[in-house]
Parts: sequence; C-alpha cells; structure tokens
Amino acid sequence: MNELGFIPVTLIPVVWIVAAYLLGSIAFGILVSKLFGLPDPRTVGSGNPGATNVLRSGKKMAAVLTLLGDAFKGWFPVWIALQSGMTMWVVGAVGLAVFFGHLYPIYFRFKGGKGVATALGVMLAISPWLGLAALVTWVVVFAVSRYSSLGAIVAAALAPVYAWYFFGNADNLVGVSDYVVTVFVMSVFLIWRHRSNIQKLLAGTESGFGKKK
Repeated sequence: MNELGFIPVTLIPVVWIVAAYLLGSIAFGILVSKLFGLPDPRTVGSGNPGATNVLRSGKKMAAVLTLLGDAFKGWFPVWIALQSGMTMWVVGAVGLAVFFGHLYPIYFRFKGGKGVATALGVMLAISPWLGLAALVTWVVVFAVSRYSSLGAIVAAALAPVYAWYFFGNADNLVGVSDYVVTVFVMSVFLIWRHRSNIQKLLAGTESGFGKKK
C-alpha cells in the first residue's frame, strides 16, 4: 500500500495515466465557445474544436482562452508527475494520455481536436527548451506561409529531432529516452490528424490567414 493507504503502489501509474486522459478529454474550445455564446466549433470551418477554428467562428479572446486551456491541460499533469518524482516512463505515459484524451475525448464520443496546443503543453512541461523550439518553428513557418496547419505539420515533423537533441543517446540506441518516444508518437499522430490539411495544401485549397480565397 502507498502513503494514501488505499491505492496499491503498482496501480499508482495507472491512476496517473487515467487521470491525465480524463483531463485531456476536456475540450476547452467547446466550453469557451459556450461561455462566449459562440457556435459550437465542431459545426463551423474544419469542425475541429481547437483555437484556430474558434478564431474563425468568433472572438479573438475566445481563441486565446482555448489555446491557453488546451496547452495548460497538456502541461499541468506532466509537470505534476515530474514534481512528484514519477519515473521517466510514467511521465511520458502521462503526456501521451493527456494528448490522446484531447484527440479522443471520452466526454465527446471520442471526437476531439488535432492536439497541437496540448502537445506543446506536454513538451513545455518535459523541457521548456524543447517546447520553445517547437513553438518557434510553428511561428516562423506561419509567419512566412500564413498557414497555421503548415506550421503545425513542420513543427510536428521536427519535434522528434529536437527531442533527440535534448534527450537522445547516440551511444545507446536501445536506451532511447522515453521522452523521445513520447514526442515521436505525438508527432506521428499530429501529422496524421492533419492529413486533410496536407491534401488541401498540396491542392492549393487550404485556408490561410490573410489570404484571399
């Protein structure tokens, strides 16, 4: 038994992971839109309950709150796990759990967002430098192209490289850091969730901010 007196030590990681998934399932885009009296973001634009779609459907403040909420829910459980002295694999699993909670939320019939802000929150908690590198990549690509989706795709593609730089072990490929694995898995799903955007980018039909249709 652990110090709480009722949860076996072997089940503690499971409790952390389940709690992270339930937190990740909270869709701030939907909640904030209701708060501001805006349309459900799943009914407009791309149908994605994320900050970008909220921005297209209403107020900038609603989009900012959505972005901060989605990023915070990714950062918070990972940060708490780190502060609590959880092992690296548990911290990585918590990060993936909150990320997949956003992608496949139990509260909304497993239909969630693309996970960009939540993944950023996870990376910022693991390493501020890792998160900053991914964020700067998104900002630069978006500033040049005006495509939010392209910025997210490029940042996702480079995130595992950044993670390897900060946490990789070139002398022991078998002992790759759990954090590198966590970032790699998130990156694969981020790119997969943007597959329709990739098709639109290739076809020249993707919506860009400040671009005439």
